Amino acid sequence: MSFAAVARRAFSTSRARLSDTVAVPVRRPIGGVRGGIIGFLAGFSVAAGFSAYQLLEEYKLASAALQTSIEQLQANTEKVSAHIGRIEKVESELKTLASTASTKEETSKLRAELKKAHDTLHLEALDLKAHVWGIQQDLHAFSKSGNSSSRT
Repeated sequence: MSFAAVARRAFSTSRARLSDTVAVPVRRPIGGVRGGIIGFLAGFSVAAGFSAYQLLEEYKLASAALQTSIEQLQANTEKVSAHIGRIEKVESELKTLASTASTKEETSKLRAELKKAHDTLHLEALDLKAHVWGIQQDLHAFSKSGNSSSRT
């Protein structure tokens, strides 16, 4: 038998049955290179997504910390402004006091005048005491001389 005769040999299936069968597509296995590339891309995508999420969370935390720092700085700035206002008020009061206050020279002059007035008053008081003492002596002498003349 020749090869052509074997090829023409009929099988036990009919033509109608052969035409009803559907050809199953041949599945080619995914190659190592193609699978490696797909795995790499999938892993890279997951890692990039996770990194983006972490970066966004860190950004939120840093932004909140910065906002808190700005609020504290603003509060401290207001406190410093209030202190500066008080210092300026005290400085203006000090200037008015300095303009109305007396100097050492003026105080020395007033002290000398007061001492002079005190000494003068003291001398006048001593003179007055001496005068009163003199009057007492005269009165005492008069009373002795008046007693002796009225007895006789």
